[in-house]
Amino acid sequence: MSLNFTASKQQNAFFRKLYIAYLIDSERHNLLSLHKLTEMPRRTLQDAIAALGDLTIECEFVQEGERHNAGFYQINHWGAIDRNWVEANLNEIVSQLN
Repeated sequence: MSLNFTASKQQNAFFRKLYIAYLIDSERHNLLSLHKLTEMPRRTLQDAIAALGDLTIECEFVQEGERHNAGFYQINHWGAIDRNWVEANLNEIVSQLN
């Protein structure tokens, strides 16, 4: 199945958010682990995570311990986005981002 999208800055930002949300929902990730996995700049990851609410995806940082930023991100609700669609099209999404 091909998504048949033309690459645009807005579309890449949309796919980046979907990809990051999927990764967060698949296992425990913090900013460092997402950076190592995706090789995206930390600032890009921070901006994308902060903007997940624009897609109605509810994401929060779960603090573990007393150390600042010790914890992981968690998706509480996918909102209007179908997680199963993202999972089924993950290879196409990642391909679009590369």
